[in-house]
Amino acid sequence: MTIFWFRRDLRLEDNAGLYYALKHHNDIQPIFIFDTNILDKLSDKDDARVTFLHDTIDTLKQSLQALGADLWVFYGDPKMVWTKLVSEHQIQNLYFNHDFESYATARDTVIKELLQSHKINVKSFKDHIIFEKSEVVKDDGLPYTVFTPYKRKWFAKLLSKTSTAKDSYYFKSYPTANYYSSFAAQSSISPMISLAEMGFEKNKATFPSSIVMQSLIKAYDDNRNFPSIDGTSRLGLHFRFGTISIRQKAVLASQLNDTFLNELIWRDFYSQILYHFPHVEKGSFRPEYDNILWRNDEADFDAWCQGKTGYPIVDAGMRELLATGHMHNRVRMITASFLTKHLLIDWRWGEAWFARQLLDFDLASNNGGWQWAAGCGTDAAPYFRIFSPDAQTEKFDKQKSYIRRWIPEYGTNNYPAPIVDHKIARERCLATYKAGLNK
Repeated sequence: MTIFWFRRDLRLEDNAGLYYALKHHNDIQPIFIFDTNILDKLSDKDDARVTFLHDTIDTLKQSLQALGADLWVFYGDPKMVWTKLVSEHQIQNLYFNHDFESYATARDTVIKELLQSHKINVKSFKDHIIFEKSEVVKDDGLPYTVFTPYKRKWFAKLLSKTSTAKDSYYFKSYPTANYYSSFAAQSSISPMISLAEMGFEKNKATFPSSIVMQSLIKAYDDNRNFPSIDGTSRLGLHFRFGTISIRQKAVLASQLNDTFLNELIWRDFYSQILYHFPHVEKGSFRPEYDNILWRNDEADFDAWCQGKTGYPIVDAGMRELLATGHMHNRVRMITASFLTKHLLIDWRWGEAWFARQLLDFDLASNNGGWQWAAGCGTDAAPYFRIFSPDAQTEKFDKQKSYIRRWIPEYGTNNYPAPIVDHKIARERCLATYKAGLNK
């Protein structure tokens, strides 16, 4: 038996690891594990992402059943699940796709050692990004830490075997459908665990579609900065769980809009930053920024979380997040800058709040975005870049359409006064950062 382990690649089509398993072996048995090491840490028992994940696994299971196969679904600690699988089945091979988050790499090392001790072959593949690990590095082999030169080398590698991006070797899809006959046939259907059995409740959230109109991508660079316009793809959730292929979307982006493709390159960039500099998960990319003396006022943090800071563009974003699990990309930068620069609250507090609330939470991208906002990450801009919420509103939501959508009491006495004065906050921020960096 050969097992393919689904993780953050929840689709049959254009799936690298699944393709190689199906092509080179027969009797392929797919599995998925609801990992209690992850689920037990979630604060909200109606977490919308768990609902999305459960629905997606159920759909994947049905798709496999329609092919005469089945998805075995487990719930528990992966090491315990694999120990049981090894004891009950004659397994020759395991195939899966890479994941570079620290927990995932540690988990995969443990599982690989367990299986290899039983003489089981383990093979893993790149799937959820275009270039990984050290595929795009400087000429001296060192990793890039600034985006623009990374992007130049990224394109050079992409076009190394072709003259056009859409024809690039690295964008080619994996035709898994050619080998569906290699799935293990099932005479009976295995049960699907319910949300209730896992201790969760179904969330009634509306999830974004994985289908994006080409007209939206074509106009992406014109509309993406205006939160009142439906101008972003909202594909982050699908990229996070791999319900769509990054290669297919990259091909489309290369044909329609360079700015949209640029956003996909950012995903690769932050992924390789996490891989080469794992310390960023807990600390600043530039360690000297860990000397900053944060105020960390809990009342201010709560006001920020609830969208009650008295700064409308900030509050609108935070309320959108609470209501939908989504926040417009431009507003993510504004709210993060406000928390770290205006309120002098540790970026890790904000990162953790976004990690709890965002449907499209991805560790590498979320961490990179927050460190960018706090000035302690890979961005070359100096720390004294401090967004003015009023200036950002004037530029990107001048008619207050986005603000009024999410703050119905805006303009009335029920809307709170600003919790901090912008000028005072800016001066305080500059003084605090300067003091911390001069230690």
